[in-house]
Amino acid sequence: MILSSDYHTHTPYSHGKNTVLENATVAKAKGLKEIAITDHGFNHILFGLKRKKLPDLRAEIIEAEKLTGVKVLLGMESNLISLDGSTDMKKTDLSDFDIYLCGIHEVLWFKSISDMYNIFLKNYSAYKFGRKPSDKVIANTTKAYINAIKSNPIDILTHINYKCYCNLQEVAKCCADYGTYVEINTKKRHVSAEELNLMASTGVRFVIDSDAHSADRVGDTKIAEEILAEAEVPLEQIDNIDGRLPKFRFAEYKAEKL
Repeated sequence: MILSSDYHTHTPYSHGKNTVLENATVAKAKGLKEIAITDHGFNHILFGLKRKKLPDLRAEIIEAEKLTGVKVLLGMESNLISLDGSTDMKKTDLSDFDIYLCGIHEVLWFKSISDMYNIFLKNYSAYKFGRKPSDKVIANTTKAYINAIKSNPIDILTHINYKCYCNLQEVAKCCADYGTYVEINTKKRHVSAEELNLMASTGVRFVIDSDAHSADRVGDTKIAEEILAEAEVPLEQIDNIDGRLPKFRFAEYKAEKL
């Protein structure tokens, strides 16, 4: 299994240590065809990307592509901020980006106090104290993910089930129906082999991403290889390995709508 691309990397524009060029240089050394710079979404209180910085980020991306020959996409790891599926990627922001990732994070400006309570606090308290969340909490998180996928042209769901728990099969089925990828994140173990098998049974497509916060981790596949060795997921269901590149729904959306 050889990684073709890495669609989840960070820079100092949010919580990363290395520049766009440094990330792209490592990608080139590892033989990757393309990467995405996906800094944390605007509503992340501590590390959110700033809209006013987007022109500077785009300029660094253009320069990195010229110097390395690696295709570099400008993306964002947006935040799911409400049960109705809203994210902090507004429709007016879409034209600035090439790829659209979405996940659930801590320390966010949620759409409402109720959304913060139901999506984050209920989940995080269960995680913190090692308890299984209630069926209602899982149903609410599942609803939020599904609403987000249906309402937004999201390319990739990041580290699903990490600290915020959902019905993985239902969410994966929605991803399969709408053309959203599920990420196998190699920064943290967010699903088990059994859970990966459950999602794969829906026909959903996967990508392996490093979630690199430093350049040395760009293109890392270690955790993915460990989980896949335990699971029964056909490698043909992973679209950014062995020379393959994914077909993203956001690019199609932009071509048709913007």
